[in-house]
Amino acid sequence: MESNIDTLLSRNAVSIIDLGSSIDNVAKNIRKALSEQGYALLINHEISNEKIKTSWEYFDRFVELPKEVKLSYERSKAPDAENHGYVSPGMERFDGRTPELRHAYNICKLQDAFLPEKELPGITNHINSLTDDFNALGRFILQALALSLDAPPSFFLDKHSYMLSDDRFNLTTLRMLYYPPVADEDHGNIIRCGAHADYCTFTLLAQDSEGGLEVKLRGSDKWERVGHLPGALFINCGETMAVWTDQLYHVQHRVVVPDEVDSRQRGRHSIAFFCHPDNSTLIDPKELKIPVMGTATHEIYNAYDISMALAKGAYGHNYS
Repeated sequence: MESNIDTLLSRNAVSIIDLGSSIDNVAKNIRKALSEQGYALLINHEISNEKIKTSWEYFDRFVELPKEVKLSYERSKAPDAENHGYVSPGMERFDGRTPELRHAYNICKLQDAFLPEKELPGITNHINSLTDDFNALGRFILQALALSLDAPPSFFLDKHSYMLSDDRFNLTTLRMLYYPPVADEDHGNIIRCGAHADYCTFTLLAQDSEGGLEVKLRGSDKWERVGHLPGALFINCGETMAVWTDQLYHVQHRVVVPDEVDSRQRGRHSIAFFCHPDNSTLIDPKELKIPVMGTATHEIYNAYDISMALAKGAYGHNYS
């Protein structure tokens, strides 16, 4: 049973931030959680659980489609796409070598021409409604992040103008994920998602169960299971924010195959909102008045170049 699993949540070692409080209070709590732990759980975020569950139901139906149909929506097959589309098991490898057992659909374009509307009628309207909700929440969090770093509330907002509009201009992605059950004989030979830091400013993650999400504790090589708080969103910052804050906000995570038989023999669903700056945004830590750790380089890259360099490592084996 999940309640018997030793997790950070079960030991009260995860910050739980109530977004229903004032933005100044949210900013203070975000600063403490992300600088000390690298992650937190968010409650009262106003993202409908029913909308998230419906998204998973749509994706379950997509995964059941014939392989040739799914592959017709494969990542980057859409015209002018950078990241949009279906990612089949094994296509993405965070260490560049080990196949990873999951289905994913990166949503960066919202028109029905770029979504499986023909096979799944209604998915376009549903995804557009859900992305509106995540964009609204994302804008609130961007303001809180700015305040947490003693910057004007609009500091990040002004640099994230085109979220979930088109990945030619902004790589913000809503990602649907399904991790299939793992048979006993495969246990220990595969991974659901390899160790990595996300590429973006920050990530919001909803999951349907405790399915193996782990974080690497800051200042340590130890990995810990996070745990599952129904209805909460997990937040962590990505490599772009790590550059911006000179590593103040940064954490690695992974999804392992659980040792618990009941957990690994059922599928795991999650949905991630990867919030990126506009592609041309220059990521310069000197713009933020925070204590400098001395890790920042003198070279300044734009948001697109940072993300694409990281993506090349995860997807490069497909093109070698």
